[in-house]
Amino acid sequence: MKIVGVEAIELEMPFSRGVSSEREVGFLNWGMLDFCLVRVETDTGLVGWGDAFAFQCRKPVAEAVRHMVAPRVLGRDARDVAGISHDLQQSLHLFGRYGITMFAISGLDIALWDLAAKSAGQPLHRLLGADGSRRVPAYSSLFRYEDPELVADRVTRSIELGYRSVKLHETRCAEVAAAREAAGPGVPLMLDVNCPWTPAEAARMAAELAGYDLLWLEEPINPPEDFPALARLHGSCGIAIAAGENACTAFEFRAMLEHRAVDYAQPSVTKVGGITEFRKVATLCETRATQIMPHSPYFGPGFLATLHLAQALPSPGMIERIFLEPEASLYPEGMHDPVDGTFGVPGEAGLGPDPDPDVITEYRVG
Repeated sequence: MKIVGVEAIELEMPFSRGVSSEREVGFLNWGMLDFCLVRVETDTGLVGWGDAFAFQCRKPVAEAVRHMVAPRVLGRDARDVAGISHDLQQSLHLFGRYGITMFAISGLDIALWDLAAKSAGQPLHRLLGADGSRRVPAYSSLFRYEDPELVADRVTRSIELGYRSVKLHETRCAEVAAAREAAGPGVPLMLDVNCPWTPAEAARMAAELAGYDLLWLEEPINPPEDFPALARLHGSCGIAIAAGENACTAFEFRAMLEHRAVDYAQPSVTKVGGITEFRKVATLCETRATQIMPHSPYFGPGFLATLHLAQALPSPGMIERIFLEPEASLYPEGMHDPVDGTFGVPGEAGLGPDPDPDVITEYRVG
């Protein structure tokens, strides 16, 4: 089953945040939802679909797929997933083992696993050793609103829709206080601040946040790979720490875990190196009794891959569902919406249904 074509397909899609506000915020102020789909065609006629992280970096990621990844895999046997992953990481190491390069590798790897499962006539979770019967809890992952009233509104709406846990992306206590008041004392709240603070600032903010009963504080320190500083905060602040969406390859996660920097590890399948690398991270976390909480704010094959991976984890944690509504869906209606606060997994061969070609045609750019 030889690879005869690798295509990077760029999409831009409008979306709704569910609130009306003329005020723009700096971070998470996306104008469009970006996709970089990776389509891999084989000489048998089978086609696999992958998903490279592309939010606000779509064009360079697509170019990396086209000019760095594709030429190195054309003619390779698509069944050699582990070998291709290793060879790409080795041959492209000069350009960095994280960021754009690994996003592109991740997209290809997801597509190869889709092909492997389709070739076997099985849903991906079966190849990963799971029967697919598990229901995994979902949590809503809110935008950053920088407005206590808007935060309270979105928290309330999340709970109305059946989410049992809610993650914020605020950096001020006023919004966190509003979220806690809206949620009440029994709903787990998490706070992702996206690496804004020095270690000293993070310590001060953690002390101010201590009264809001957070399940975890996510990525409080810049730069995110400063694991010694993160470990010091972890050992002193009294709030569980989560991180990992910016970590690529199992080697960065090994360093994170060796420093005992986190309670929750958050590999992102579209960033970390794909399904192949995600599984290595899962094994590391299991050997160190660290809970995985997959990073998955996606609406393409990366989200489906996360659902399958969760089925095969001994302790799957929770599935992140970013709290926005795209104008259209690549998949059948409701596939991205939890039922009774939980997600199941597609039962079709491969990742699940292929992306809708009409939606691709309508929103394709580049």
